[in-house]
Amino acid sequence: MNDRLEPFHRGLLVIFFAVLIWSVINPKDLFTWFLEVFPALIGLSVVTLTYNRFRLTNLVYFLILVHAIILIVGGHYTYAEMPIFNWLRDAFHLARNYYDRLGHFAQGFIPAIIVREILVRKSALKRGKLLAFLIISICLAISASYELIEWGVAEATGSAADAFLGTQGDVWDTQWDMFMALLGAIMALASMSNLHDKLLKKFINQ
Repeated sequence: MNDRLEPFHRGLLVIFFAVLIWSVINPKDLFTWFLEVFPALIGLSVVTLTYNRFRLTNLVYFLILVHAIILIVGGHYTYAEMPIFNWLRDAFHLARNYYDRLGHFAQGFIPAIIVREILVRKSALKRGKLLAFLIISICLAISASYELIEWGVAEATGSAADAFLGTQGDVWDTQWDMFMALLGAIMALASMSNLHDKLLKKFINQ
């Protein structure tokens, strides 16, 4: 595998750091910013460490950037006060700011393609119902684990984590979060598997 950073990937990094720098300038709450952005920084570290040993498809790298931007924007404004979704709430008389729902949808959609790529390339699993079932199960496990992390942070920091939780008074918020991740994972497999398979050919045939 070529050790050089490909131009497309260099462009993704430039976008990532541009959004990251913007987000840390006068965020709504610096503690919330750190909590929301931290997973994106972990993702960047993992991608960097594995780049030369296990190069992913451009689709996966692009989706990782999209997910990182969702997290970083949520960190800047907080998920309950993202301006565009405030406008949507007011314009369509919605019950809440739904940016949090978008974030959890992405939490299922994007990991589904990442997990699919790893399983297709590194396991003996064949494409089919079992592969899809395992991917969806892993995405639900990731979502549930994140909810446990949110609970732990809330217990440890008290009211300081209210913006991080983003429940907006909804007693079913945790269940909705996991449902949105489930929906995202299913929709990712239904809409992107064929494209993903085409992009995987150059890796599998090497």
